[in-house]
Amino acid sequence: MKTAVVTGATGFIGSYLVRNLLAKGVKVYGVGTDITKMMDMNFGEGFTPVTADFRVYNSLDKYIHARDVDVFFHMAWQGGFTDALKDYSLQFKNAQAACDACVSAAAMGAKKFVYAGTVNEIEINQFMNNERFTPRNTNIYASAKVAADMTCRTLAHNAGMEFCSALIPLPYGVGNASRQLINTVIKNCYTNQPSKLITGNNKYDIAHISDVVEALYCIGESGHNMRQYYIGHRNIRTFREVVEEMRDAINPQAELRFGEYQDSLNMDYSYTDLDALYNDTGFECKADFKETIREQAEWLKSIDF
Repeated sequence: MKTAVVTGATGFIGSYLVRNLLAKGVKVYGVGTDITKMMDMNFGEGFTPVTADFRVYNSLDKYIHARDVDVFFHMAWQGGFTDALKDYSLQFKNAQAACDACVSAAAMGAKKFVYAGTVNEIEINQFMNNERFTPRNTNIYASAKVAADMTCRTLAHNAGMEFCSALIPLPYGVGNASRQLINTVIKNCYTNQPSKLITGNNKYDIAHISDVVEALYCIGESGHNMRQYYIGHRNIRTFREVVEEMRDAINPQAELRFGEYQDSLNMDYSYTDLDALYNDTGFECKADFKETIREQAEWLKSIDF
């Protein structure tokens, strides 16, 4: 890989991916809505900022003049947390933007399109023919992700462009200050506050940002055409095990109240191949869990999260 495009270049995953690619000597065109923010990130040599919002994603080939793009990474997605998850209008605008990006990638002659999906897509596949599940707001977000995946897959096939997608578990790391569960539990641990949690016997996975972006690079470099890859751990633990190890890394005395919060989440990871990315590219997660959780805790303290 010599040249890549990354949409969502100033986002949490996108910015880490840009730095990962630049460190490997890849020339990167980063697409974002705020040129000042892109410049302030000081990506350095090899980075070309491209200012564009979703309204012009169908003509990104007019904004990016390169015609030697090896991989087009589509990371941009608005509203991946909190109440925005149930905003169906926003979520399907995201899906259309992904499709527009795919068309533009083909127009500029990109060899491969890598689409950033979510682990929550597993739920949609799991529930499609199951009348006994209880829908939750995340299903709206995940349904838009599934729709974008399948449409982009078809568009790429029709254009003769390779396509891969990534099922990304919850990413954590310095720079992610979202009010998501992991950050909340981490804060509760270092402030010695109890955490109200689900029972926790369900399978659950999170991945450090360094592993997430290295996995994306491996997909771009060696992923097989038309494959969808899960980019978390190959051995999925239970939610309780993950959270208990987080607690032990920060404050072993912190109280975890399992069973006090109700959620219908029960992800069935058998709906995806956890070993596919390792088998095709040799990638597997390497970040030290306790060390990176402690790092996250110290960073959250420093920003008064």
